[in-house]
Amino acid sequence: MTRRALTLPPEGQVSARLSTLDRWLPLWIGLAMAAGLLLGRLVPGLDGALGAVEVDGISLPIAIGLLVMMYPVLAKVRYDRLDSVTADRRLLASSLVLNWLVGPALMFTLAWLMLPDLPEFRTGLIIVGLARCIAMVIIWNDLACGDREAAAVLVALNSVFQVVAFALLGWFYLEVLPAWLGLGTAQLDVSAWQIARSVLVFLGIPLVLGYLSRRLGERARGRDWYETSYLPKVGPWALIGLLFTIVVLFALQGDRITSQPLDVVRIALPLLAYFALMWGSGFLLGQALRMSYERTTTLAFTAAGNNFELAIAVAIATFGVTSGQALAGVVGPLIEVPVLVGLVYVSLALRDRFPHQTPGGTT
Repeated sequence: MTRRALTLPPEGQVSARLSTLDRWLPLWIGLAMAAGLLLGRLVPGLDGALGAVEVDGISLPIAIGLLVMMYPVLAKVRYDRLDSVTADRRLLASSLVLNWLVGPALMFTLAWLMLPDLPEFRTGLIIVGLARCIAMVIIWNDLACGDREAAAVLVALNSVFQVVAFALLGWFYLEVLPAWLGLGTAQLDVSAWQIARSVLVFLGIPLVLGYLSRRLGERARGRDWYETSYLPKVGPWALIGLLFTIVVLFALQGDRITSQPLDVVRIALPLLAYFALMWGSGFLLGQALRMSYERTTTLAFTAAGNNFELAIAVAIATFGVTSGQALAGVVGPLIEVPVLVGLVYVSLALRDRFPHQTPGGTT
């Protein structure tokens, strides 16, 4: 994403001031959400036409938007520094605990506490809680001046666990645990290939392209040219991809969202609590472990984000496109996008509270 003040220069110094473009980012995102909702509501057959453009069950317009959005950020990652992240066991362990123990359990609890009378929405939210973020979180982390290398490693780690653990955790939280507690149960029909396909498309492709760009670009022209000439040129693609993805996503479901406002409000309340609690838990944990601002921010955002595309795809495949479970998945990004954009500004406001830090990530 094009950033003047937020782009890390070679020495790693970051100004806390936002560029003009980023200062108005909430406005651009709000306009994109509104445009998508209006298009989906006012243009007959648009949602059907967009939904029909699929490759092996994956929405092609959304896939294109996410790939364009993620490539510039992953091209900025200095892959020769990843060893410093993989050696940080506190960061890796904290991320795994937050994403795969705390996150699903928290969403399960909030869904049952706040939607006890709406089983379809409740199940949809639990599915959202199981789908850990592997795409858009990279944008929020970059805007908040988080550690790009750490974000790349944590997202990759989430991807591996997603393939291995998603179906198992779905069985546990939708069938086993509710039965133990004497609550209603549901079944989740999802294949390992469906999850792996999501990971390969939405993370694998831009990650490989970003890695090859840096390796080949630096080999041909040097790091200085790559970071001062090439990256500024591809940077705007991230914002274009983000806004395009939001427009398409909300156009696909605009009619359902605007025609069921009370249902959207009921679904939104536990989501608001979830995003705030997960982000706050990650930020406080990072501070407690004396991590740097950059890695604390990365931990917080990777804990708070969710893979909305996977959650929606699973809900539709299992329960149908008109189901309450699918609607809950659709409302996820409706709430997540503005909330996490707001938390970007919260993060930047808290940055001055961190003392001087060493490159290794501790105070």
